Amino acid sequence: MNLEIRRLRKDGRIPYDLLLLADETIEAIDRYILQSEVYILERDHKAAAVYVLYTLDADCVEIKNIAVDEKLQGQGIGRSLLEDATRRATIDGYKTIIIGTGDGSIRQLDLYQKEGFEIFDIRKGFFIDNYPAPIYENGIQLRDMIMLRKQLT
Repeated sequence: MNLEIRRLRKDGRIPYDLLLLADETIEAIDRYILQSEVYILERDHKAAAVYVLYTLDADCVEIKNIAVDEKLQGQGIGRSLLEDATRRATIDGYKTIIIGTGDGSIRQLDLYQKEGFEIFDIRKGFFIDNYPAPIYENGIQLRDMIMLRKQLT
């Protein structure tokens, strides 16, 4: 799928509506968004998908958020976003790209592993400790964050 994904200008409008599909609160998003690079896919002059890259160190970048408008899910856009993030990270000289998802996020875990990401860590109690209310996905209360990484070089 050939999609035009562009970097959001620093003075651009942050697409919180999309980001909230993958993160539960604006406060959680605000903890990383201003120190990150935001990439968006637009459809009909409106943000339709987004991902956020956050530099951890000179060798590693994290996808902090990746989301596709609910009406457009299941069309391969998420896969295209992952491919774009991986390509940009490689061009920027990172050796590793990581991403985290909930322990009940079955579709995301499937996609990330098909795209070459491997589980390397579990952050026990992450969703219990960092969010005020329980979060459910696929009927499962999220407790732990599953961390995956992909080697780029």
